Amino acid sequence: MIEYEARKEICRVGKSLFDRGYVHATAGNISVRLDDGYLITPTDACLGFLEPDALSRLDAQGTHIDGPKPSKTIVLHRRIYEAARQWRPETRCVIHTHSHACVLLSLLSPERDAAAAAVAVAPELIPPITPYFVMKVGHVPHIAYGRPGAPEVADQVAKAIKAYGDAGIPLRAVMLERLGPNVWHDSPAAAMATLEELEETARLWLACRGGAVTVEPLNEARLQSLASVFGARW
Repeated sequence: MIEYEARKEICRVGKSLFDRGYVHATAGNISVRLDDGYLITPTDACLGFLEPDALSRLDAQGTHIDGPKPSKTIVLHRRIYEAARQWRPETRCVIHTHSHACVLLSLLSPERDAAAAAVAVAPELIPPITPYFVMKVGHVPHIAYGRPGAPEVADQVAKAIKAYGDAGIPLRAVMLERLGPNVWHDSPAAAMATLEELEETARLWLACRGGAVTVEPLNEARLQSLASVFGARW
């Protein structure tokens, strides 16, 4: 991705997320992996008011070389890029938000999915209740709380990515307890779409858990159909 185009796209996506309430105040961050380093939103920046020339630039080793002070989450973002490389080498963008439904769901008791139990890394918060959640997001392991920027959280996320990848389940997202989701994809626009699908599914599942409706997850036959037709892996 050309650097200046990446800068503009980070700002466009940040404003879209802010305008629609996926982020608020100075919560959340966006990074892009370049061929020779990284761009990331500055610390304490509001995603709704970013400027292309006022993003943080880091070299390939993660050293800050230009622009404002980078978000402290660059450590986590870099671990995601590194860990995802084997299973999703196209990954170029990581987005973190404190979006309402996802954070609220992360405060509730996780429910262990059978496939997640086999991987034995972390419980999950959302079962496969819609086909687009399965196809566009997939498994979302719940990462136990650690303070923002804590290296042990980055370690747990990298461990989850590896364990799921080794089990043939490449991840696109994790849920940080009390902080919200990190999602990744090949561009800011694609990462934003993944986040949107995750937040909407979190809203649906919260409604189900609240007793408004009763719903069963997609059964194995339906999951296999999504796998055979669309290549979805669950």
